[in-house]
Parts: sequence; C-alpha cells; structure tokens
Amino acid sequence: MSAEPCPVCASQNTARFLQRQQVPVHQNLVLADQASALAVARGDLHMAACGDCGFVFNSAFDLSRLAYGAQYDNTQSHSAMFDAYLDGLVELLVKRHGVRNARIVEIGCGKGHFLRKLVAYPGAGNTGFGFDPSYVGPDSDLDGRLEFRRRFYDADCVDIPADVVVCRHVIEHVPRPVDLLDSVHAALANQPAARVYFETPCVQWILQNRVLWDFFYEHCSLFCADSLRTVFERSRFVVESVEHVFGGQYLWLQARPAASTERLADRHGADLAGLAQAYAVDEQRLCQTWQQRLRTLRQQGPVALWGAGAKGVTFANLVDPSRVLLDCLVDINPAKQGCFVAGTGHPIVEPAALGRHGVGNVVLMNPNYRPECLQRLEAVRCSANLIDWS
Repeated sequence: MSAEPCPVCASQNTARFLQRQQVPVHQNLVLADQASALAVARGDLHMAACGDCGFVFNSAFDLSRLAYGAQYDNTQSHSAMFDAYLDGLVELLVKRHGVRNARIVEIGCGKGHFLRKLVAYPGAGNTGFGFDPSYVGPDSDLDGRLEFRRRFYDADCVDIPADVVVCRHVIEHVPRPVDLLDSVHAALANQPAARVYFETPCVQWILQNRVLWDFFYEHCSLFCADSLRTVFERSRFVVESVEHVFGGQYLWLQARPAASTERLADRHGADLAGLAQAYAVDEQRLCQTWQQRLRTLRQQGPVALWGAGAKGVTFANLVDPSRVLLDCLVDINPAKQGCFVAGTGHPIVEPAALGRHGVGNVVLMNPNYRPECLQRLEAVRCSANLIDWS
C-alpha cells in the first residue's frame, strides 16, 4: 500500500507495512488514577518504509496531539545498568572525542541527567545548555555552568552558541527531522569545527528481532544507519561515523557541519523496506502468540510485565487492552509506582509489591536489563520467574 512521500528524501517509493488504530499518543505519562489512564489522547499508526533511503515514518502522525510537560517522565537513570551505560557515553565523549572546555547544547535533555554528567565530569571544564519542555528542576545549576530552558529546540534557539551538540532519543519524535537538523546547522554556522552527536533507536534491529512493542505513536521517525546518514547529509553535515550501541538497539552518530550539501552515497533502502514487509506478515501472528503465551502463564497465577516505559506500555495496549492477561506492570521509577498505564489502566507497582500481588511470572521487555532485574527480585525476596521475550 502506498503512503506519503518520504519526509527525508522526498521519494514516492514508500509503502505502508503496519497499521494500528487509536493507540495512546504518549507512553510515558505519569497518571495517578485509572480513569485518567483510560481517557488519554489517541492516534493512529500508519508506519511506512522508504524503498530508496530506508527511512520509516508514521504517515498518520499528528504533532498537535502530543503535549510534553511535567507529567511526562521517560527517565531511565533509576536503572543502575542504564546509568552505567550513560557514564560510558560520557567517558567516550570526554576521553576519546576530547569534549573538554566545550559549550555543550543538549536537545531534548529530559530532566538534565546526562547533560549534568557531561558538565560535572571532573577536569573536563564543560558548560551546558539544555532544552526540553518536560524539564523539571532549577533553571541553573553547577555554579551557573549548567542552564535549562523549558521549550523545544528550534530555529529561534540559534542564539545559543555551541561547540558540541548532543541529542539523544529526540529525532525519532520529530515528524520532519530535516527541519530539526537545519536548525542545528544554522546554530553552528559560525562554528565549522563544532561536533554533533545523535543517538536514536535502530529500526533495523526492531524489524529483524520482531520487536512489535517498539512501534508506538511518539516514535514517528525511525532510522536505519543508511537513512540516518542520508538525513544528516541532506542537512549539510559530514557524517563521520554511525555505530550500533546498547546491544545493537541504538544508533550513535557523529557528524560535523559542512558548508554545502555533499554528494549523497548510494543507500540500500530496498533492504530495509523488505525487512518491513516481512515484519508485516508476522505481526498479527506474533501478537496472538503472545496472548496465548500469557494465557498459559496465567494458569500458574498472576503475571506481571517488567518495565512501564514505552516498550511495556505499548505491549500492554497491544496484547492486553482489557486487562485480563496481565495483573500489573512493575517499574523501578518511584514517580511511576502507584500510577496507571496509559491506555489500559494497568496498575504500576514497585518490585517489592510483586509478592503481595501473588505474581509467579514476570515478562521482561528488554533483555539488556535481565541481570539487574534478577538482582532486584532477589533483593525483595521474590521468587517469580523472569521470562525473556525472545
């Protein structure tokens, strides 16, 4: 089925491969009561793949339906494993890439955790400026070396000079990523030596591993390595590297501004489009398989899902919209505990509450966290089985 022209390369060679109707537009809202959780704003997923550059996008995306603010919480740093991953990124930037004595702008800084690490790194001498409408905290920190603005980064922000621009897990939320990158390029017009670092999910990993809960409304723009290179080159950047990180789940790009658009290398969008169509054939079967698997597990007692972030919330809405298969979701973020899942209204509990709920099996949404989750279950003396999705 044909879709809209590709927002990255303008090709008409696009095809829809996934349709889901009336899904929650936000996965990371903190909702204090079940009625609010059931009444969240909804939209449609019409995911399409470009056969020329490999870009994947939601052709039904409506930005006006989203409202990022203080009620939005996608914090992952409560996980010791993920916090260690962030520490590794900071060391990579400071030690390997020499991000020292630099003015750093972070686009989509969340609650400022990563940027604070970069600025506070001992002996680095960095200063930072973070942009995010969901930021909660002081406007200034670290003796004035760190400042925040509660707003989106766009063309009106080019007055903030930067030696380094960092943007982690934001570009996938932007329906026209070229516009975002054009704003970044304009901000660096007088700083040709500036460096740019972006991190985003890898859609090739999602498709190859059949991770059906990694498609959701907020992620309207998904990239493979080729399409990520393409969008940066079209916005007049020289792409120096694109690496797979976090067990292959993410892409990490390093680039610098160029004076003009350089020749675009040949891409392999057809490969990605083929993966997308193969996924489309399997999705309904995968969903039904999971429902049957949960019914079988439920015969042994209540079942929980580990992780009330985007993956867990999407999974719950996809396979258990009526709350008949899953008893609850468990999350280590204190801000989410005692709240409810957007769209379905499943309760979100702390790990120590699993015993009170009589949970015998816990399905893990991301295998990267398995060792940490096992440790947490042991710490609260919970004997529930931890079940990988693969």
